[in-house]
Amino acid sequence: MRKVLRYTAVALLLLVLFLAGSIAGVVAAYSRNLPDISRMADYQPARSTRIYARDGSLLANLYKENRIWLPIDKIPAVVRQAFIANEDHNFYKHHGVDFFGIVRAGVADLSHKRIEQGASTITQQLARGLFYTDQQTIARKIQEALLAMEIERYYTKDEILERYLNLIYLGSGAYGVGAAAHTYFGRGADSLTLGQAAMLAGLIAAPSDYSPYVNLPLARERELHVLGRMVESGYITQAQADAAYAAPLQLSGLRPAGLQGYRDPWFTTYVVDQLEKTFGKPATYEGGLQVFTTIDPAMEEIAQSAVDWGVGAAQSEGIGADEAALVALRPSTGEIVAMIGGAHFSLQNQYNRAWQAHRQPGSSFKAYVYTAAIDTGMTPTTVIADAPVSYPMGDGTQWAPQDDDFRYMGPISLRVALAQSRNIVAVKLLQLVGVDRVIQYAHRMGVESLLEPNLSLALGTSVISPLDQASGYSTLANQGVHVTPSAFRVVKDSLGNVVLDDRFPEQTEVVSAGTAYVMTTMLEDVINHGTGYPNAVIGRPAAGKTGTTTNFRDAWFVGYTPDLVTAVWLGNDNYYPMSESYGGNIPARIWARFMQAALRNVAKHDFIFPSGEVVKAASCGGGYGAYEYFLNGTEPISRCGHTRALPSQAPAAAAAVVPVINNMPPAPTFSPEPTAAPPDPTATP
Repeated sequence: MRKVLRYTAVALLLLVLFLAGSIAGVVAAYSRNLPDISRMADYQPARSTRIYARDGSLLANLYKENRIWLPIDKIPAVVRQAFIANEDHNFYKHHGVDFFGIVRAGVADLSHKRIEQGASTITQQLARGLFYTDQQTIARKIQEALLAMEIERYYTKDEILERYLNLIYLGSGAYGVGAAAHTYFGRGADSLTLGQAAMLAGLIAAPSDYSPYVNLPLARERELHVLGRMVESGYITQAQADAAYAAPLQLSGLRPAGLQGYRDPWFTTYVVDQLEKTFGKPATYEGGLQVFTTIDPAMEEIAQSAVDWGVGAAQSEGIGADEAALVALRPSTGEIVAMIGGAHFSLQNQYNRAWQAHRQPGSSFKAYVYTAAIDTGMTPTTVIADAPVSYPMGDGTQWAPQDDDFRYMGPISLRVALAQSRNIVAVKLLQLVGVDRVIQYAHRMGVESLLEPNLSLALGTSVISPLDQASGYSTLANQGVHVTPSAFRVVKDSLGNVVLDDRFPEQTEVVSAGTAYVMTTMLEDVINHGTGYPNAVIGRPAAGKTGTTTNFRDAWFVGYTPDLVTAVWLGNDNYYPMSESYGGNIPARIWARFMQAALRNVAKHDFIFPSGEVVKAASCGGGYGAYEYFLNGTEPISRCGHTRALPSQAPAAAAAVVPVINNMPPAPTFSPEPTAAPPDPTATP
């Protein structure tokens, strides 16, 4: 008997050693090709970029994978408990593999004769994500278990749970609890209710099938299941579970992916373009940027309404315009508060005419010509003859600029010429000041588009965008100081570090406050007495300019108050001519409609008078009011007398012009030779 026992013991020992050796061999074999767990520490998942309006509302979520990474201390306990209770009851007790859970799941499955419970721990599920493929084999299960135990050796439970809750896919394009909270409930994970947390935890097994947007009854069934598991785990009471299930779920409603899911899409697509140019595409779609923009959603809604109304009015009145665009800026900060790129944004209509379209600005470009003239020493009372003039073209023909009424007003002051938008005076003034000088002024004031150096530039033949026009006019509204337009206030990286701050933009003095003020008074007359009257009258101090191009292909109104600058364009994408569409008609009405509504709660106030830079003198005619405004040093020597000599820095040609007022002899008719042969302004762009 002793021998039998001895041999039996030896046999058992050999068997144990054999089994141990076999297990060790298996472990060694399967451990050879395990992924390096350092990948888990180095892994930087793609994080979604979120774009916010000025009021904090979400405009868009950009992502390769829709994910908002949350550190473990930012994930509330109720969320952590819901997932642990449902997925891994013994998470804080095991070392990567829950052997008791495996036995329990096996017994449960056998008793029901089907697979009802899984046995993968949270750590095993995380380990699964480190493999390159999703094979479901015995060998892969062994490797997952081995890797899970290895992960538990190097990482704390909180580190493991943090990665798990940020990496899991929860349906509807959402990765991690942060993105899922926004996707399903329109709130951050820190604001989730008990019932909402339970529903998210219930999605893991089959996110596409259990989504409340796909099958709400099944999603509620899963929510109830998770609440029951939380009761079993001791996290909540049955009464709390019942109350949570009875509470309103408050689903936010699934927003479409991509452009269709953007709020205020005309502006938001512009922001995306600027992000890509500034930070690159990878950072834009995977970097987890937090983008706080300048858009005012209320103004954007008003602007879209005004544009839609204008296009509708143009069609009902037989003008024949299919599209319009509007851009509004705060002149003191350059903030874009409204941007509308067309009548209706859709998958078929995404072309943003507010900044992508470059069209001829017509007479709205004259503001730059006149600004250069005033800044170089001319005055609003300077007289130039509105009389026939022609210029030789390069092909031997003559170019004779004309106005649409084919009339001539004779010698008129610059103030009247601008208010009435007289073309011949503008062309003569451009040559007096100098084409290159005017181009320099336009660029410094904010126009970024390429401008052709010829005399027809005075009539707005070089193409320009509505954003450029709003930028250029903002310099006058901001007392001669230019601030580059921006769609951003602050941009932060995924860690909350500020990577772009436009709240305190660079300011560049382009012209004096005096020049800006004198120009503003002249542009006020456009609205009150000229081509903008009466459609652009808004019941408060405002300045602006109309623009109409050859054959009515483009119509503009660009104007401003001390608080807001807005550019409006109307036309057709195919350049098809409209029917007598002047800038003072539909564009001026769109502009006025928007400005009145946008400024409804802003107190009316005048433009700031720059004391010491501008002289206010009694008018002796040649204008529209009882007073005239002059830059200091250019005012008349005596009442209704000669003005002072032009400053020495004025162009030599300008010094030859004799400024006169109503009781002085008219200036001689002026027919200068062209400095360059301009292109035919009637040519199709």
